[in-house]
Amino acid sequence: MQTRRRSLVGVLAGGLAFAALIAFPAASASAAAPAAGSPAPVRPVPSHGTSVAVCSAAVAPGQAACLAQRRTDVAASAAPTPPGTTPDRAAGTATLGNNGAYDPSYLQSAYNTPSATNGVGQTVAIVDAYDDPSVATDLNTYRTQFGLPACTTANGCFRKVNEHGGTTYPAGNTSWGQEISLDVDMVSAICPNCHILLVEATSPSIADLGTGVNEAVALGANVVSNSYGGPEYSTEATDNAKYYSHPGVAVTVAAGDNGYGPEFPSTSNTVTAVGGTSLLQATNTGTRNATETVWSGSGSGCSSYEAKPAWQADSGCTKRTSTDVSAIGDPNTGVWVSDTYGGGGWLVFGGTSVATPIIGAVYALAANAPSTTAMNSLPYAHPGALNDVTSGSNGSCAVAYLCNGEVGYDGPTGLGTPNGLAAFTAGSVVTTVPGAPTNLVASGTTGAVNLSWSAPSSNGGSAVTGYKVYRGSSSGAETLLTTLGATTSYSDAAVTGGNTYYYEVSAVNGIGEGPRSAEASATPTVKATVPGAPMNLLASGATGAVNLSWLAPSNNGGSAVTGYKLYRGKSSGAETLYANLGTTTSYSDAAVTGGTTYYYEVSAVNAIGIGPKSAQASAAPTVKATVPGAPRSLTARTATSKGVTLSWSAPASNGGSAITGYKLWRGTKSGTETSYGSVSCTTSTCTYTDSGTTTGTTYFYEVAAVNGVGTGPNSTQASARAR
Repeated sequence: MQTRRRSLVGVLAGGLAFAALIAFPAASASAAAPAAGSPAPVRPVPSHGTSVAVCSAAVAPGQAACLAQRRTDVAASAAPTPPGTTPDRAAGTATLGNNGAYDPSYLQSAYNTPSATNGVGQTVAIVDAYDDPSVATDLNTYRTQFGLPACTTANGCFRKVNEHGGTTYPAGNTSWGQEISLDVDMVSAICPNCHILLVEATSPSIADLGTGVNEAVALGANVVSNSYGGPEYSTEATDNAKYYSHPGVAVTVAAGDNGYGPEFPSTSNTVTAVGGTSLLQATNTGTRNATETVWSGSGSGCSSYEAKPAWQADSGCTKRTSTDVSAIGDPNTGVWVSDTYGGGGWLVFGGTSVATPIIGAVYALAANAPSTTAMNSLPYAHPGALNDVTSGSNGSCAVAYLCNGEVGYDGPTGLGTPNGLAAFTAGSVVTTVPGAPTNLVASGTTGAVNLSWSAPSSNGGSAVTGYKVYRGSSSGAETLLTTLGATTSYSDAAVTGGNTYYYEVSAVNGIGEGPRSAEASATPTVKATVPGAPMNLLASGATGAVNLSWLAPSNNGGSAVTGYKLYRGKSSGAETLYANLGTTTSYSDAAVTGGTTYYYEVSAVNAIGIGPKSAQASAAPTVKATVPGAPRSLTARTATSKGVTLSWSAPASNGGSAITGYKLWRGTKSGTETSYGSVSCTTSTCTYTDSGTTTGTTYFYEVAAVNGVGTGPNSTQASARAR
């Protein structure tokens, strides 16, 4: 039961205590960055558990979608409680914040904003597409519910115009109507003393929305909040200059709800790109006791078309990096919004559409004096004045910090979330650029010059975010070579051995680039190359092989030879890779056919690569010897005195090796012959008398020839009776 309503302009006095915070499961989101030079593809909206995208993300280049995410699991009867009442836990959906979502008191506490006192005289413009006919009524409901001062057309706090400043409004649209309600409520939550200017564009084209931005500035807005985005396109830099470049005016743009991947106009280098976090803030008593991680849906990435601003020194993108800063965006740790045109009353929202007007309202609280300052540079001058978000991810990327929360700058959350106003206030911390780096040393090595230096003695009041290296081929002629992160060393490999190079280095902080260091110079040695060709390749044919030998190349290219490659072919000039060898300078090729000519080349290998081939050499191996054939014309007859006399002719083929003798087989029955002895005979016909016989016994004989390779096959059988 409501007891008494207290006015809430700043933070509620006396917190709404609750037992525990429930962290809803985070969804994952992953998308590839578009190739440079082509429009980004339309990415599907990733699942955010119990939320839906209010606007379809399927838009063409030059068009935009609103970036609000509405929770769908909140009961129709759920609502936040007014100040000074006890939350009805039975009616809520969780114990997070005020009945399951955050109200102004929690948001002001989480970001330490002086909302009760600041913002008077500031105007925050909201640019959205289409008309929300119920916005004034819903805005009054939100501000009344939370004890915020009235903001109406009658009291001059709220004004609604079309993109040309008139009061003929565009057609209504319930999806964009929810976005409009979300935007005006978040400005109210953080800067209840600010005036609100709602500019309704005729359509969600960049041309119409951008015209609305220009009109908002023309009507005196100090801040212009833009909770929409779409794919990048090749002419976006022209539209950036036409619509989003307003020095002295803080133009905030949502980075996207589709995870890793850039969206325009958040990639504009003249706006503050705003990412999203998952926020767990325990109390609403005016003190931050929050934890924040990367919201998985938060956009980030490298622009394909927008130049990197001078104050952005991260090394993972050669062009503009999104984001710059961040605030609550996860719909599972969402905010209360009043909407009766597109919704049913009290709704819970997330998306970078929540974060963007919050950041815009913080800029307004800072009340920066009129100037030509690039307002998106201010957080880079005061990175220590933000809450660094160091964990969580919004997808997959080649350079880790572009899609993961890390210490210092990262893609999904930029430099962090607001912690008071210092990071959004011009001139509150930094007064100058950093000093010159000291102790620059250059040393020449093989194929490179290695540089090292020390940080400047003065960082100008803000951390050094990077360095610029300058190089020249003569003293005093240095030009920009590369831009680095916060490292104090660099290896320049784009050099020619023997040439002297001159270097200077400068430091960069949130204000800009400081003076250059003293000059240093060095001469790199000649860079190693592949070795020369091996010399004196010789090939000699042998029986069943070709033997090769060669000499190492006269020049190893400045790197030791680690092996050789052997090429072989059966015709001149047709050599292909045959074998990879170690450091040997000889090789015997036994996989050859006798009588065939083989052609060879050799190349040397070192750590750099493969050198040229040697001169060609060729050879034909001789036919490889085999065992001899079978002896011919074996005969046996009874000897004239005693025994059996044998005679035969040499084999038709000696197998390529001279016959050195014969082996004799004998038996007393046909087919039972066993080795009997050897006969020494090298002539074409041989005779032998076997006298170790028994008279009257018939003996059976076979003979085999022997050469240097071995014993050949047996001859045909012959027999005779012994005398």
